[in-house]
Amino acid sequence: MAHVKFDHVSKSYPGGHQALTDLSFEIAQGELAFLTGHSGAGKSTLLKLIMLMEKATRGQVLVDGVNLERLAQRQIPYHRRRIGVVFQNHQLLFDRTVFENVALPLRISGYTSRDLERRVRAALDKVGLLSKEKLNPIELSGGEQQRIGIARAVVNKPSLILADEPTGNLDPKLSMEIMKLFEQFNDVGVSVLIASHDLQLISKLKHRVLALGDGKLIGERPSQLEGA
Repeated sequence: MAHVKFDHVSKSYPGGHQALTDLSFEIAQGELAFLTGHSGAGKSTLLKLIMLMEKATRGQVLVDGVNLERLAQRQIPYHRRRIGVVFQNHQLLFDRTVFENVALPLRISGYTSRDLERRVRAALDKVGLLSKEKLNPIELSGGEQQRIGIARAVVNKPSLILADEPTGNLDPKLSMEIMKLFEQFNDVGVSVLIASHDLQLISKLKHRVLALGDGKLIGERPSQLEGA
């Protein structure tokens, strides 16, 4: 479980582009929330700040009470290993098998072969692809490729999952299946933040919604799961 807090965060780029302005919100431990907004609203920038691919110009981004601005360079890889990231375009390697795509974060972290194999197969099992571990991702459907991306994101057992338009290229049925997968990980305590412009899909899932507009928080729908 991870707790994320944005405390009056602004992000501007050279040339004067203001990506985020005075943004304050929290994602509680074990919460699943959606981030919506038009293209260019600041969703991807917000996620990059949590991953430390970017740093805030003003304000503080805190994960589990730690101000990310104060992390030393050598601490950043450890911080990123605690976060599972899922992209719209999967970012898979088509010269490697499904198994090797999922194993990549563990190989980078130096896991032993036995532990690596156990973790990879557990992750593939969770997304329903254990029987396809020896195939090349290019042989699989778009929905299955996204499941590989999710397996790779969770193989390190992260406390936080960030997803950037994870259903952007999928039809409504597959999109709902992918969202249900995120809910399953959330059910076991993983905090999840999903950036999506698919308002029709989000409306069917009764989680909290944070709406961004021109880098500002312009609206919020509370979770409707309480007592459900």
